[in-house]
Amino acid sequence: MNRTRTTWRNTTHDWAATVDLRHLEGIRRGPAAFAPGGTGHLILEVLAYAADEAECNGGGRALVTLHADGSVSVADDGRGTDTRRDERGETVKKPVMATEDLRFFAHPEVQTLPDGHPRRGMSVVAALSEHLVHTNRRRNGSWSQRYAHGVPVSGLDPVDDDGTTGTLVHFHPAGRLGAGTGTGPGDRAGVAVDELMRWATAWPDLTVEVADRRAG
Repeated sequence: MNRTRTTWRNTTHDWAATVDLRHLEGIRRGPAAFAPGGTGHLILEVLAYAADEAECNGGGRALVTLHADGSVSVADDGRGTDTRRDERGETVKKPVMATEDLRFFAHPEVQTLPDGHPRRGMSVVAALSEHLVHTNRRRNGSWSQRYAHGVPVSGLDPVDDDGTTGTLVHFHPAGRLGAGTGTGPGDRAGVAVDELMRWATAWPDLTVEVADRRAG
């Protein structure tokens, strides 16, 4: 596709935008409002996109990994985030991390996540993470991009094609959203595995696995 990006149809995000600093700052000022369930809510925000893909494709899988350093990665086998070439031949990824989701952010009543809180979009995850890496595999290429508190700190770096499609979002929640020591059963790092699995049943087209690599 080699048309000017301003003519591309906006469905979930504004293709003409790259990063919305005001939007990201607004999220960072209100973590309790945008991630009321802490890290668990951020995981659901990512899984919701995998569930969208699974619904469109007649089924899909996602793997949530809880890492020992307090970070979380969510991998899915969907089509990957929409990535195109503009009129200059430059690779452009839909700005899902750094701009608002047009469907949900200003309309929190539209969709509720399995934890009972409104879905806002992937920018909430990016803005409330110290750092995040989005690896995106599509049939037209594979790339990785890094973010700090939602702001891109790298371009689209090509990665080797492994013959698959899908996304990998690896994020380290910021501040008090980070993984603590936890006190409850199955909650060794602030996220309860059994709760995640229960929430995941809300998406019948998506099969979710959880790998708990936290110490303890």
